[in-house]
Amino acid sequence: MRSIFFALIMLAVVLGTNFYIFHRIWSIIPANGYTLRLFFIISAAVLVSSFFVGFLGGNILPVPITSFFYRLGTSWFFICIYLLIIFVLIDILRFTHLFPMDKYVFGNWFSFGIIACVVTVVMTWGYFNYKDVKRVELHLAIDKEMGLNNPLKIVAISDLHLGFAIGKKEFEHWIELINKENPDIVLIAGDIVDNNIKMLEKQDFASSFRKLNAKYGVYAALGNHEYIGGISKSLDFLCHVGVKVLRDSVALIDDYFYVVGRDDRINSERKTIEELTASLDKSKPIFLIDHQPYHLDEAAKNGIDFQISGHTHHGQIFPISLITNMMYEKSHGYLKKGNSHIYVTSGLGIWGGKYRIATQSEYVVVEVNH
Repeated sequence: MRSIFFALIMLAVVLGTNFYIFHRIWSIIPANGYTLRLFFIISAAVLVSSFFVGFLGGNILPVPITSFFYRLGTSWFFICIYLLIIFVLIDILRFTHLFPMDKYVFGNWFSFGIIACVVTVVMTWGYFNYKDVKRVELHLAIDKEMGLNNPLKIVAISDLHLGFAIGKKEFEHWIELINKENPDIVLIAGDIVDNNIKMLEKQDFASSFRKLNAKYGVYAALGNHEYIGGISKSLDFLCHVGVKVLRDSVALIDDYFYVVGRDDRINSERKTIEELTASLDKSKPIFLIDHQPYHLDEAAKNGIDFQISGHTHHGQIFPISLITNMMYEKSHGYLKKGNSHIYVTSGLGIWGGKYRIATQSEYVVVEVNH
C-alpha cells in the first residue's frame, strides 16, 4: 500500500512538472506559429508518454522500440530539470517585478530560441562529458601482510546499468579499458543490470563479460537495480557469464585476502558487516563491496581495509549532485575512517539519458601495498 501511494505521488509530481513546463513553452510560442504549436502538442504527448512506455514496455514491446522510448523518456527527464530551473527563475523575476519580463516571455520567438539554444548546449556538453570516461588512481597502504610479491592491483567499477540505454558496443569499450590495466581482480559494486535483462540476452552480453581478464576473477555485490530487473533472473545471468556474485557472503582468495560482498540495502534482512566479518581472520586484508554508501563508520569498526561503493552517481547532473552531497556522508570520492580506506565511485554508466553535468564517468584503479 505504501509503495502504491509513493508511486501515485511521484506520478503526480512528474505530470505536474511536465504540465508547468509545457504551459510555459506554449506561452512563449507566438500565437501565429500554428504549425509549431501543432508540432509542440504532438511532441509533448510523445515525450511524456515515452517515459512511461520505456519503463513499462520492457517485457511487452520489441527491444528496439523499448530502447528508443527509454532513451527518449529519460533524456526528457533531465531536460525537464533545466527547463524547470529556467522557467522558475523567469517567473520569480516576473512576480517580483524586478525586471519587465512579460514582453520577453510571451509570444517571443527570440526568447524561445535562446532557451532552446541554452538547453541544447548544456545537454550536448553533458553527453560528451559522459562519454569521456575518467581513470581514477588510488595508492593505498594497509598494515597487513598479503603474502604477495607485488602490490595487489584492483579495478573497481560500479553502476554499469547495462540494458536499454547502454548497449554491448559501449560495454566492450569499457572492457578494453579494464583489460589494459591488467588487474589482479575486478570488483563490481552493484547495478550491473539496469531495469531488465532482456536487452542483455538479446545482444549476447554474455560473450562480452567473458572477455574480462583478471588473475583472481570478477567479483560483484548486488545493487538495487538487480532487484528492479528481477533478482532471480539477474543472479542467473551474472552467474552464467562468470561473475562471482557475493550475496552476503565472503570469498577467500588464494589464502591471501578476503572479498566480502554485501547484499543491497533494499533487502531489509541482509547481514550486517559485523556478522559477515565475525569469523574472518582479521590479520588478512579484507575488501568490502557494498553498493549503497551508508554507515561508513561500520567499515572501520569491523576491520575493513578497503570498501568500494557506488549507487549515488554523484547525482549524475548538477544540481542533483548537491542533493546527493547532502544525503550521503560521502557521495563521491575517497574517504578514510580509522584504518579503513573507502571510495564511493560515481560509476561507469548512468541511469537513463546519457548525460553527466559537473560529474564524471569513471573506473577506479587501486594499488594496495602493505
